[in-house]
Amino acid sequence: MKEHLLDIYRRLLDFYGPQHWWPGDGAPFVVIVGAILTQSAAWRNVEQALDRLRAAAALSPDAILALPEDELASLIRPSGYFRMKARKLRAFATMLRERFDGDPARLLALDIDELRTALLDTYGIGPETADDIVLYAAHKPGFIVDAYTRRIFDRLGIRPAVDSYDAWRRLFMDALPADVALFNEYHALIVRHGKLTCRKTPLCPVCPLLSICPTGLSREPSASITL
Repeated sequence: MKEHLLDIYRRLLDFYGPQHWWPGDGAPFVVIVGAILTQSAAWRNVEQALDRLRAAAALSPDAILALPEDELASLIRPSGYFRMKARKLRAFATMLRERFDGDPARLLALDIDELRTALLDTYGIGPETADDIVLYAAHKPGFIVDAYTRRIFDRLGIRPAVDSYDAWRRLFMDALPADVALFNEYHALIVRHGKLTCRKTPLCPVCPLLSICPTGLSREPSASITL
């Protein structure tokens, strides 16, 4: 399994090139806010919301808690579901204040299992968002599973026995070396491949994984492309 997953990674990297993620300025708290705001949102809309928070000097835990919730929601409106996300940001900032004296670095210094537990115990942070934070804010080797991951690898015939987030994550974590740079690049390449090629209706003839994809090989060429 390890060599198979690494072969897929190399094919994607050769085809698309390095992706240079995380999108954004890379400051840990900004990455965390971005990870929460990007739930059900395109990154370009998240960037608009982050710019509005930055312009309002509201990109810190204390500033988020100082803002009335409706004002915070208005600032992050471009990211969608803005009222719910305002509550999530305030819940995260509250957890940070109560447990870590408002210092993101203290949270992110936890070992990976403790960090994931602290994040998952916080309102509004599910497994995918938690692993975004683990990988991109804490720079710890947590593999991110999203809808693109499930779609691509299911088509490749690689799937866990149980269709759950934890089972999918464990499939990759057990097979791959615990390497932050590898996980970062692999996730970015999966997203790129899922958006451009392995779409809901896939572009199989131009896919760099076609020769190892049972789904792609079984498709009629005339049915493979939707433009």
